[in-house]
Amino acid sequence: MNFETLKFEAKDQIGVLTIFRPKALNALNAQVLSELGQFFEALNSKTDLRCLILTGSGDKAFVAGADIKALAAIDRNSGTEFAQKGQQVFQAIEDSPIPVIAAVNGFALGGGLELAMACDFIIASEKAKFGLPEVSLGIIPCYGGTQRLSRYIGKAKARMVIATGEIYSAQEAKDWGLVAEVVVAEKLQEKCMDIAAAISKRSPLAVRLARRAVTDGFELSQAEGLYLEAELFAQAFSSEDKTEGVNAFIEKREPKFTGK
Repeated sequence: MNFETLKFEAKDQIGVLTIFRPKALNALNAQVLSELGQFFEALNSKTDLRCLILTGSGDKAFVAGADIKALAAIDRNSGTEFAQKGQQVFQAIEDSPIPVIAAVNGFALGGGLELAMACDFIIASEKAKFGLPEVSLGIIPCYGGTQRLSRYIGKAKARMVIATGEIYSAQEAKDWGLVAEVVVAEKLQEKCMDIAAAISKRSPLAVRLARRAVTDGFELSQAEGLYLEAELFAQAFSSEDKTEGVNAFIEKREPKFTGK
């Protein structure tokens, strides 16, 4: 696929997807959302990738937010459709068949933070900034921010972040549990590649099942979550990857997983 606002490259079964609107600090607009939707629809159908890194071009912003000019044209009648379109795209990211790492290299504000939270986890540059400043424009987050943020950091902290509209440092975001790791800016890409490489060595099927256990189980009672975990464990035990992994361990060699 050829995109105007996205750049993609892959090596050793690791993909890097870059939102490329440097003059607009990679702000989200209808075209970016459309192209993200197309990319992840294709990814969901078939892929030989084991992990994907999602980032923004340049060193100032991951995604600085939504296109404010586009917001000005939205009214009550079109608001629901506008919100749901972004929600659908971000849900496709969360439902990706492979882990998606958000490499946050600068501002992740508004829709940018919502995008990062749709990924499996966030690795941030020490220069990164996070926030949902929508209330300063007289609106609220609409691409999942009010829902995912509370699941990341708890209801009270999420209410504070959203109601104040303030911008917070990468270290604060890490302290809250929003960010998995903070690294020096020059090491961000290297760190994400190291994590992606570690993931790519594991059974794709087991990784997929484990991700489902964590994500789906979060919405269940502990008893229901344990049942789900047992069911997914049983699925893993009927796989070729399980046979390969166990045999490789016994034979003291590196496993060759196929995801089956």
